[in-house]
Amino acid sequence: MDEVVSQILEEQVLSAAKAVEDKLDEEIAALERLDPDDIEALRERRIQQMRRAAERRAKWRAQGHGEYAEVPEKEFFAAAKASERLVCHFYRDNWPCKVLDKHLSILAKQHVETRFIKVHAEKAPFLTEKLRIVVLPTLAIVKNAKVEDYVVGFDELGGKDDFSTEDLEERLAKSQVIFLDGEGSAFTAKQAAASKRSVRQSDTGNSSDSE
Repeated sequence: MDEVVSQILEEQVLSAAKAVEDKLDEEIAALERLDPDDIEALRERRIQQMRRAAERRAKWRAQGHGEYAEVPEKEFFAAAKASERLVCHFYRDNWPCKVLDKHLSILAKQHVETRFIKVHAEKAPFLTEKLRIVVLPTLAIVKNAKVEDYVVGFDELGGKDDFSTEDLEERLAKSQVIFLDGEGSAFTAKQAAASKRSVRQSDTGNSSDSE
């Protein structure tokens, strides 16, 4: 059984390697067909893309992106208008909210494209009533200055306080308030790790059966 599993894994690896090699060959062939003017145009286009990306990130950071900060009630609407994507944690001083604080602090640094803030619900009676915030913690998901979704408590995160940052990240991505393909995305790393674990578990399971 071990030999069969090893052979299957080897074939999969070789197949993946062949696909990557073919893709590289296509890209090399395409580059060889380019004349110097085409190459310079591609280089200039890439420089412009990088410059625009840097300017965009600088603008986001100037608006408070990249940090997880508390704002008073009166600043919520200004923050919602300034940022295209915003996640607001309505909290009180209790353990569930502190758990969420930990994960949001991490995600704020990983997803600079979105602003992450928190509002003390008991100090924001007008806002909590207007947005119908009842259960704490509640995340208000704001896009283009409109609240489009909520994450209420931990029900969508497994119902317990031991959910991972990646679980929360995936939930927010479903509302399209963050991008999973960002360079800081923890979800991508989780998928890669899960894939490795799956291969190892499959190998271990088959070895146990053979014994």
